[in-house]
Amino acid sequence: MACINRRDFGLLVLRVGTGAVLAAHGSQKLGGWFGGCGIQGTTAAMEAMGFHPPKHSALAAGLGEAGGGLLLALGLATPAAGAAAAGTMAGAVAVHAPAGFFAMGGGYEYPAFLGFTAAAIGVTGAGRYSLDHATCHVLDRPWVVALAFAGSALAAAAVVGRRAKDQAAAQSGPEGDGA
Repeated sequence: MACINRRDFGLLVLRVGTGAVLAAHGSQKLGGWFGGCGIQGTTAAMEAMGFHPPKHSALAAGLGEAGGGLLLALGLATPAAGAAAAGTMAGAVAVHAPAGFFAMGGGYEYPAFLGFTAAAIGVTGAGRYSLDHATCHVLDRPWVVALAFAGSALAAAAVVGRRAKDQAAAQSGPEGDGA
């Protein structure tokens, strides 16, 4: 009987735990599960937070968390899953940043931790106890890592940048005079 590889077992535990948390949060946004507000409530929240278009933003956030989390937990397409979750968490960090770092004060500590953890798993790979391993890493190649993280970073920068620009325009008033 083969010994259990501690590194791969540790990646399994980390993947399943992180993926489950992300999937639960995403299912709150998409389906209203686990006490969430569903897509309509998430759309209203996205609009209030300054994301436009709000319904597309709600769907993207929910799918990034639920889909990325599920794929991380399964260890399937791990680079894309980690990049999607990390990019989604970048948007959450932007929302919470004005409140500072610590989650107790409404800060960005928790989404940053989830984002960095998802990114680390995406870069490291899922390990032996995963669907990526079972499928001979067909969706876990070096070029997938580079493409997934570059795409996620560009998308997150565009979304967060647009939100910041829209908020600045709203604060300066319709004629840009601060009114």
